[in-house]
Amino acid sequence: MKALVLSGGAGTRLRPITHTSAKQLVPVANKPVLFYGLEAIAEAGIREVGIVVGDTAPEIEAAVGDGSRFGLEVTYIPQLSPLGLAHAVLIAREFLGEDDFVMYLGDNFIVGGITSLVDSFRATRPDAQILLTRVPDPRAFGVAELDDSGRVASLEEKPENPKSDLALVGVYLFTQAVHEAVRSIEPSARGELEITHALQWLIDQQRMVSSTVISGYWKDTGNVADMLEVNRSVLELLDPSDEGSVDEATEIIGRVRIGAGAVVRGSRIVGPAIIGPRTTVENSYIGPSTSIAENCRVTDTEIEYSIVLSGSSLNGVRRIEASLIGRDVEITPAPSIPAAHRLILGDHSRVQISG
Repeated sequence: MKALVLSGGAGTRLRPITHTSAKQLVPVANKPVLFYGLEAIAEAGIREVGIVVGDTAPEIEAAVGDGSRFGLEVTYIPQLSPLGLAHAVLIAREFLGEDDFVMYLGDNFIVGGITSLVDSFRATRPDAQILLTRVPDPRAFGVAELDDSGRVASLEEKPENPKSDLALVGVYLFTQAVHEAVRSIEPSARGELEITHALQWLIDQQRMVSSTVISGYWKDTGNVADMLEVNRSVLELLDPSDEGSVDEATEIIGRVRIGAGAVVRGSRIVGPAIIGPRTTVENSYIGPSTSIAENCRVTDTEIEYSIVLSGSSLNGVRRIEASLIGRDVEITPAPSIPAAHRLILGDHSRVQISG
């Protein structure tokens, strides 16, 4: 069995972070989201992985390499334009061959991995197996309708009037039957080859499409709110450790991990929280559900329920919360006089200013 991991796409909902970084490499608990998926694939006993890449291919390849650090053998498959999930299957035909495979969206996060799902598929081998979860607003997802026996009756992509609240999670398992399906469908109104259409084709051809409804934790990390929530959930499972230097004036409460070479002085850190290697925290408060990456500096600042990427500096900031702060960012107080705000913002930025 092989794996096909989708790591293309522009990540428009995470802009401006994704103007300069692949969305799959934005870190959760100081580890890229993509790495969690690759680890889950390796834990399921799969070794051969094809990673579909787009404009951010050099960054993805630099981060993942040949896959050996995960116990994987990685092949990169270029996708010149993001033309849909079924299109990714189409261009990966040579890599996939006649093997069964799991398709995993690289910006999705599933607590508990996929081992049980893969084992179930190997035991029963339907033509396709999908993962479903109940969501409050299914209009943003592929949506499945089940019949009275629990079998998949129909699928729709981002319907205006969903027939159920069961959304497709970004993990799919297929036999070679899917290759005929992706060759048989036409692009949707948005110009993409939809995997839901390929699955519907299999259903229409009386092929077996089974489903598993999961009640565990799943998130599509495509926006800031979901990134912060995934970060919180991962930090809840954090094993505390201290590989840095913490002075006696610092108070550490709860699950806190302090990386090698980090320095913490005169501060209060309330977990779950993680401080990356070579980061300095002085006279500051780091609150729950906060990840601060490597080589950062936090001075005279309060921050909670946030993610700070590498190389950033927060100095004299009264309060930061529910924020995603990019790489090499510098945040300082504005001068009190004149009473004006001076901003340098990238495209699609969102700013809240008080006072």
